[in-house]
Amino acid sequence: MTLIALNKPFGTICQFSAHETRASLGDWVKTPGVYPAGRLDADSEGLLLLTDDGALQARIAEPRHKLVKRYWAQVEGAPGEETLARLAKGVDLGDFVTRPCSTLFIADEQIEALWPRNPPIRYRAAIPTTWIELAITEGKNRQVRRMTAAVGFPTLRLVRVAIGALDIFALGLAPGETVEVPDRSPWQRAR
Repeated sequence: MTLIALNKPFGTICQFSAHETRASLGDWVKTPGVYPAGRLDADSEGLLLLTDDGALQARIAEPRHKLVKRYWAQVEGAPGEETLARLAKGVDLGDFVTRPCSTLFIADEQIEALWPRNPPIRYRAAIPTTWIELAITEGKNRQVRRMTAAVGFPTLRLVRVAIGALDIFALGLAPGETVEVPDRSPWQRAR
């Protein structure tokens, strides 16, 4: 069994076949026979796990296993504690209501650990931005972006920083870098 962690760069699509205008997983992952355990949309970046083990892929990706995935979202505006409480409670997105999750504000010194995004987000001096963390156990299409927009604070940058016990900072991965990880760690719950 092989398990690879990738720091998926912004703009990369979660498929191996070449794309006309975007990078694909094949540009970064050279290990044959592995497939993503879950997805990150092209506009999101951060930790993506790939494996050649179908059962492990299901344990990581399927919401019924309730594996915690932590995201850092840079949102437009300055949400307060009440907004984080609304996100934590679960948000009605029209087609479904999100499960309860954990939320918190991210300190400026923590953000310094992030790599610069290429290209950077558009800077607007008159509109502040705030970094928040959401720890969710499901992963529907563009869920975090839809959640923050639903409470009035659209996501400008989204980085998945952890899956279960695997943390991208502890792994020391720069964008586009991969590392093989122990087969038992990703589905353990983060503490």
